[in-house]
Amino acid sequence: MLTLNHLDYYRLPWNLTDNSISWLEPTSKCNLYCEGCYRKNEKDGHKSFDEIKKDLDVFTSLRKSDGISIAGGDPLTHPDILDIVAEIKRRNLKPIINTNGLALTKDLLKKLKKAGVFGFTFHIDSKQNRPGWKGKNEIELNELRYQYAKMLADEGDISCAFNSTVYDDTKHFIPGMLEWAHKNIDIVQVMVFILYRAVNNKDFDYYIGPKKIDMNQLVYNEDSDSRADLKAPEIIEIIRNNYPDFDPCAYLNGSEKPDSFKWLLTGRLGTKEKIYGYLGAKSIEAIQMFNHLLHDRYLAYASPKDTRKGKSILLLSVFDKKLRKAFKNFYKNPFNVFRKLYYQSVMIIQPVDFLQDGRQNMCDGCPDITVWNGQLVWSCRMEEQLNFGMNVKAYPKGFMKN
Repeated sequence: MLTLNHLDYYRLPWNLTDNSISWLEPTSKCNLYCEGCYRKNEKDGHKSFDEIKKDLDVFTSLRKSDGISIAGGDPLTHPDILDIVAEIKRRNLKPIINTNGLALTKDLLKKLKKAGVFGFTFHIDSKQNRPGWKGKNEIELNELRYQYAKMLADEGDISCAFNSTVYDDTKHFIPGMLEWAHKNIDIVQVMVFILYRAVNNKDFDYYIGPKKIDMNQLVYNEDSDSRADLKAPEIIEIIRNNYPDFDPCAYLNGSEKPDSFKWLLTGRLGTKEKIYGYLGAKSIEAIQMFNHLLHDRYLAYASPKDTRKGKSILLLSVFDKKLRKAFKNFYKNPFNVFRKLYYQSVMIIQPVDFLQDGRQNMCDGCPDITVWNGQLVWSCRMEEQLNFGMNVKAYPKGFMKN
């Protein structure tokens, strides 16, 4: 497998109290079943608007954020979604709706924009059992992705992102998905690939104190033949089969393993016809730090009007060797001075993984932190809080008997 040196990239400065994103869960109700989901679908899972405001109070009292990911469940099923978006906007935060898109209509989109929505992240992949799209592979689903991207573009100035869970039998589709995103770089700002994870019952037992825990009651504890140990460098190697120059610029390490890539960010610059180059560590550092200097927060999502200003990003090439290559490639054709250059983010997320001694390697300074009982907790392990009141600890099989 490809080896990446984390010291070649910018370590994103996000931490527990000063982060780009926070994760709001107004509901655990969903209108779609997705394999690999970490939340149980509750039919009556809506929080009240007052409870949601209290969760936002926790975020704003404990943590600086640029954007609030409104997730769940599917937040579009919540009857107060317009008020939720408006409340986040009122607090001078960016409301980002994480949804499967099933409940989104043009009329609702118009109302959400009026309420202040900043962007959408659509979860679309081939393991969703999505009505009308069952049996479709990731490349065939690009048609559906385009429908949502076009809907947002027609409404105007709304950030468009897509994420999908990556399995061992779907990872080979990633280059084709990125090729589609490249051809739609003018209306798609972000692509996110979330590597599949599940509870490892083969090698580990789970405990709260001295009590052994049965993990079968958790929704993400499932018997699956799919690999649950995919790593970000493996995905980069696959991508380079189509884009040989593809190279990350920044990462977020693991809480237990400093050289692991929990969030691995690549920034690319291009037109619909050609990718001209990639951001390096210095350029993404300048963008994050400059945003923090101006707005006292790290940047989460950029607006479409900003991602159309790729030529402005090229000005940072004076500090960035990798970006200088993009500058030369773009201006090799003098007529490009009249063309728009777009920026597009590609993020690979590697959720909790296990070290040999049972330690669970989490995202250090988790961007997707959420609220439970007035405290900040990992959103991907919320089911442990709900079922056991706390996170469990893992130990190698037989260790606790010794």
